[in-house]
Amino acid sequence: MNVPRERFVGPGPWRIRSPMNMDEYWSTPNADPRHVYHDVLIALDEARGINNGQPSLWARIFDHLDIKAGEQVLHLGCGTGYYSAIAAELVGRTGRIRAVEIDAALAKMAQVALAPWPQITVSHADGAHVAFDPVDVVIASAGATHPLPSWLCGLRLGGRLLFPMTTAESLGDAELSTTKIALSAGGGPGGLLLVIRQAKDEFSARFLCRAGFIHFQGARDQDASRRLAAALVRDWGGSVRSLRRDRHTEDETCWLHGAGWCLSRRRPASAVSHSPSRQQREPVARIGTAVDLPRRDLRGR
Repeated sequence: MNVPRERFVGPGPWRIRSPMNMDEYWSTPNADPRHVYHDVLIALDEARGINNGQPSLWARIFDHLDIKAGEQVLHLGCGTGYYSAIAAELVGRTGRIRAVEIDAALAKMAQVALAPWPQITVSHADGAHVAFDPVDVVIASAGATHPLPSWLCGLRLGGRLLFPMTTAESLGDAELSTTKIALSAGGGPGGLLLVIRQAKDEFSARFLCRAGFIHFQGARDQDASRRLAAALVRDWGGSVRSLRRDRHTEDETCWLHGAGWCLSRRRPASAVSHSPSRQQREPVARIGTAVDLPRRDLRGR
């Protein structure tokens, strides 16, 4: 796999930020590309807090999504396209990537940077309202308070949806120091949620790790945000096993009961063959920590 990160982050020297020191950006000493090959965020527009996201977080995302050759992927909030390019390497020339970005300047940068990958189409559009044919994978790069119906309906059988499910509320003592950064920049804390379509109306679901993300414009609901915050204070979702869309009365199996959806402790009745990676077979309760840093609407690309 050959995806040069420096192609997507503008000319050096670069302004970078490490999750180990969230207080400030600092400058690389020169424009040597080796400086971008560390587990750091790289500022694309420091004034607006727009970053190229943390590689270790994205390595975890790709590991759990288990993207295969020939698959079709929808990447919402692609930024300048670095992680869309990595997804393109995973699907190969027989697969397809649709990369969507709401920010016009970032979308234009992505179109230029992604030119060597003919299997990628870049769209300047609102990821909360974009129409798309059924795909194998949907990735959202910003925090939603709830799963959008279009994201769930757009998954093929065995399809995977991964998005940060985040609240705008402070979680107090339950909040990690890293996720507090997202709140201060207009985002919020929560967790990365992986949803897999097991049957027409059945979805498995599990939280992969805690995470702080900027908000996904158009995928936010104030009441859902408050209810999610209350659920996260009780526990971080390690018991979640499925996402239900059927009508039912809220009971003890409901970790978070929403309008038209429910994160449930019940296991789905059906299961598709999906060859999970090693990390996907680990117990759900082993929830780690990650952070992706923000921008005004869709950030950390």
